[in-house]
Amino acid sequence: MAGLSTPHQLGHPTTLAAAVLTDDNRIIVAVIAAVALAALVVAGVLVRQVLAAGEGTDSMKQIAEAVQEGAKAYLARQLRTLGVFAVVVFFLLMLLPADGWNQRAGRSAFFLIGAGFSAATGYIGMWLAVRSNVRVAAAAREATPAEGEPEKDLTTVSHTAMKIAFRTGGVVGMFTVGLGLLGASCVVLVYAADAPKVLEGFGLGAALIAMFMRVGGGIFTKAADVGADLVGKVEQGIPEDDPRNAATIADNVGDNVGDCAGMAADLFESYAVTLVAALILGKAAFGDSGLAFPLIVPAIGVLTAMIGIFAVAPRRADRSGMTAINRGFFISALISLALVATAVFVYLPAKYSDLAGVTDAAIKGKDGDPRILALVAVAIGILLAAVIQQLTGYFTETTRRPVRDIGKTSLTGPATVILAGISVGLESAVYTALLIGLGVYGAFLLGGTSIMLALFAVALAGTGLLTTVGVIVAMDTFGPVSDNAQGIAEMSGDVQGAGAQVLTNLDAVGNTTKAITKGIAIATAVLAASALFGSYRDAITTNVQDVGAKLTGPGSPLSLSLDISQPNNLVGLIAGAAVVFLFSGLAINAVSRSAGSVVFEVRRQFREKPGIMTFTEKPEYGKVVDICTKDALRELATPGLLAVMAPIFIGFTLGVGALGSYLAGAIGAGTLMAVFLANSGGAWDNAKKLVEDGHYGGKGSEAHAATVIGDTVGDPFKDTAGPAINPLLKVMNLVSLLIAPAVIKFSYGSDKNLGVRIGVAVFALLVIIIAVYVSKRRGIAVGDDEESAEGVSNSADHAVVS
Repeated sequence: MAGLSTPHQLGHPTTLAAAVLTDDNRIIVAVIAAVALAALVVAGVLVRQVLAAGEGTDSMKQIAEAVQEGAKAYLARQLRTLGVFAVVVFFLLMLLPADGWNQRAGRSAFFLIGAGFSAATGYIGMWLAVRSNVRVAAAAREATPAEGEPEKDLTTVSHTAMKIAFRTGGVVGMFTVGLGLLGASCVVLVYAADAPKVLEGFGLGAALIAMFMRVGGGIFTKAADVGADLVGKVEQGIPEDDPRNAATIADNVGDNVGDCAGMAADLFESYAVTLVAALILGKAAFGDSGLAFPLIVPAIGVLTAMIGIFAVAPRRADRSGMTAINRGFFISALISLALVATAVFVYLPAKYSDLAGVTDAAIKGKDGDPRILALVAVAIGILLAAVIQQLTGYFTETTRRPVRDIGKTSLTGPATVILAGISVGLESAVYTALLIGLGVYGAFLLGGTSIMLALFAVALAGTGLLTTVGVIVAMDTFGPVSDNAQGIAEMSGDVQGAGAQVLTNLDAVGNTTKAITKGIAIATAVLAASALFGSYRDAITTNVQDVGAKLTGPGSPLSLSLDISQPNNLVGLIAGAAVVFLFSGLAINAVSRSAGSVVFEVRRQFREKPGIMTFTEKPEYGKVVDICTKDALRELATPGLLAVMAPIFIGFTLGVGALGSYLAGAIGAGTLMAVFLANSGGAWDNAKKLVEDGHYGGKGSEAHAATVIGDTVGDPFKDTAGPAINPLLKVMNLVSLLIAPAVIKFSYGSDKNLGVRIGVAVFALLVIIIAVYVSKRRGIAVGDDEESAEGVSNSADHAVVS
């Protein structure tokens, strides 16, 4: 980078736009694309390391194969279903206004690429996780010596198992940052100054698929988990992953299609959408430099993620596995900050007046140093990730007071456990939301009197947070891999004593890492949504000028004022918050219905096959996998249609100002709701772990039953509704950004058409009403007469040994 001319020096432009991609910047972006490809190479190296580990006994291998079959079949069916939806959106994007067919075609094409990359990231995460889980269990098994063998070093065994699990996550992390950066770099190289518009399609594809994978996978995993816990643990008094429970295979499958595939796709779309917003605003705020600098920061993050992943090497002095993970995270974050500081002072000019390609006179005439703005904004994002990591850990770790307080309430019953968990979630949401709000406001203040600079600073804070995403994804995948490893160990019965305790400890750490990554994912969602809000404002201003209109007063569809004394804006604000609540309610209700079906099925098997409890009959695992697959797939349409159609209805009914208020309401309510759901669920889960480890009565006690019930309430909170809010916010922002020109076109000037606006609004409202009505009309299947999901359970029943 240092050997190249900086963009404020003379370079040959490759486009006639105000901001251009100079030849020097083109070389930099090409180098960034090469860094992205290097991340994929590192992922390949990590895959070989993980697969080189042993797989344990034949029984463990057979159980792992059943989980692999179920996960593969479910995701294949889900992706086929989403493929149809993606094709429809591809053509709909062609109809939206753009500067020429070249831009329209690129936007639609990269919509499919973004969707494909998001799906691929999720699928790869699942593919390796279902092969790594048995290897982690096999590594832990070494802790229990065979008869006549000496005692093994438990620390060494635990560290080996942990390294396998974390490097599995490292593969997913490398694919997330590699594909995200590669896609954005390719768009910039091909479309130059038009790249931000084309990237809107790329971001929408990534966000839509991520939302579907989050919702579908979340419904699958939590329906199985809740059903397994309520019947197995509470009613039958058997362990969580006892092979006599017909829902165990579905539960383990769900960990992979929900936590691994869903979260990987979620963080990929956060990565992609943040880059979309940063490049849109960067082009306006930093001109030529704005087309490359937003890519330089995450490229540095790719390099430091590699360091961070390999730095997670447990030491004997570590208090727990969390200590090693924290060390890797902070090493990565500090190196990122140092390298970003170097890049800022090498690449950017010292004066705003030296920024080439900037047409805003307020920015060109601004005093100060743009390098300081860029560095401080990125630092805010990195610091925000670090603080949220610690804050979320405080509210969800088993060694901290909030979780221990929930554990104590188990002595008085499930009601107090639920109340305590809700309290923890509500309180933690306030602190996290305030932190995120302060981060956004701090970045915004850097812009001074220039709104565009302020919004770009918010986007740069988002790119700063992206520098930690590689390690964050690794932390998240570590959780379900550890959970699955414990399940395989318990089902096979081949991991006892010290080995089982190693897996229990890893699972507790995994619960915390999952909660932390959800907290940081929420922060990325808010920063990306805030930056996209700025992009939306810029799009409105530009399109209003294009039709020769002026921003008009209260009640007008062209009013950009967010003054909530205007009735249309107040309605928009309330509607945005309401959609978050409706979306969450629909997701949790879907889990409730599906879990009810699982409960009936597992009860039926215990009732009709009494030999299950004495190991003389085998459960029909595939029946439960079928139920979860069918229910998850049929629930995909409603949340997707709500996310897409609600902004369309508000925009064409109340105008672009009310749509802006709608987005503000959704961001505010979504931030609080997502953190509340995630942290409540994480705290309940680890409170259950505390009791299972012998605290407050231990396994089989009334306190244990109380925490199991709390955990089942928290399951759809933390793994279905909460995480799905992240992509929901970005889908709604991107849809608003894409439809804004059409709203303006039919609201003013020669193309003004009230009939079109009414027609589009009525259509959108009808779609929402029908989708919600159909979803609410679905009942709980209590019999065997419903059509099963073909191809999912071919081997689930006979692949598991008793």
